[in-house]
Amino acid sequence: MNKRTLLLTPGPATLSNTVKQAMTIDHGTWDSEYKDVTQKIRTALLKIGHAAEDKYTSILLQGSGTYGVEATLSTAISRGTDTVLIAANGAYGRRMSEIADYAGISHLDICFKDTEPIDEKIVLEMIKKHSEITHFALVHNETTTGIVNPLSNLLPKLHSLGIITIVDAMSSFGGIPLDLNELKPDYLISSSNKCVQGAPGFAFIIANKKVLANTAGNSASLSLDLYQQYLCFENNAGKWRFTSPTHVVFAFYEALLELQDEGGVKARYLRYSQLEQQLRNGLKTLGFEPLIAAKYQSPVITSFKYPSSSFNFDNFYLYLKNHGFIIYPGKITEVASFRIGNIGAVYSKDIARLLRTIKDYLLRNQPKTSNQ
Repeated sequence: MNKRTLLLTPGPATLSNTVKQAMTIDHGTWDSEYKDVTQKIRTALLKIGHAAEDKYTSILLQGSGTYGVEATLSTAISRGTDTVLIAANGAYGRRMSEIADYAGISHLDICFKDTEPIDEKIVLEMIKKHSEITHFALVHNETTTGIVNPLSNLLPKLHSLGIITIVDAMSSFGGIPLDLNELKPDYLISSSNKCVQGAPGFAFIIANKKVLANTAGNSASLSLDLYQQYLCFENNAGKWRFTSPTHVVFAFYEALLELQDEGGVKARYLRYSQLEQQLRNGLKTLGFEPLIAAKYQSPVITSFKYPSSSFNFDNFYLYLKNHGFIIYPGKITEVASFRIGNIGAVYSKDIARLLRTIKDYLLRNQPKTSNQ
């Protein structure tokens, strides 16, 4: 087995050596240097998202990306008075509905096929039909399949209608260019272990300050109260409310510096896109058909159909793992598929080696003929 295992997944991602090294030093949560780094991260996130500092703020929250989604939904939406419309075309959109059920949040759902993008016309028709809708939520890059949902026309229209918008940008922020000043989302959620290329440990939310200011008392959770988390950062110079993942925070700060050194989000998007094209074209040559049409495909993760009914994914997975690659199984039940991610410290030579390894696997596992 190779010493270096590549995580070809949508997060956690393969980390650079310098990001890993940043986690080898211990830090105190009350230390002024640590609080200063936290504040620098909060400011950097706004710059990455092109979010004006007078309008938006950023909030860090211990836990996975789902913690960030749950904190946002349960804080942003008032139980008993508000209703959120959730548009879903994958497992993570449907998870929002599950969170709403647990939190006692009133919600309406529009479900689309996992292989098709969310249709903004249907969303707008639903909002026109249901005057009780106050909020709207969707996943930007649905990692169930790798499909990208449209934001550029839909979000500004909803903003003009007075609808508060919540965007799960878990697998797009830092890897796909986003301009929050133009899109006008009220909440955008991502996490440390995705396209910024840090380690798992915390989520972050970019929130409209005016909208957030009206959410005091909404959350039924102590630790997931986004408004109180925001106040603690603001009133205590970057102090987290509860014990925070100090090592991960410093690693994330290093990852932000490396994103800047790479040329920012546009440069990273270009690298991811080139890797996705290399992967897509290479696997098509080897007989694997992409699940999502190219025009809807994100550069972050790509789903491929099994090449035949006899294809054994478990054997395929173990062969790749033994040769230094970790991939993901498929997450939809309608089509037998698997997923390969392009984010992290992954480059063209790595995808080329992966393709050679897959070709070797196929040669070794060809169906035997009667003459053999």
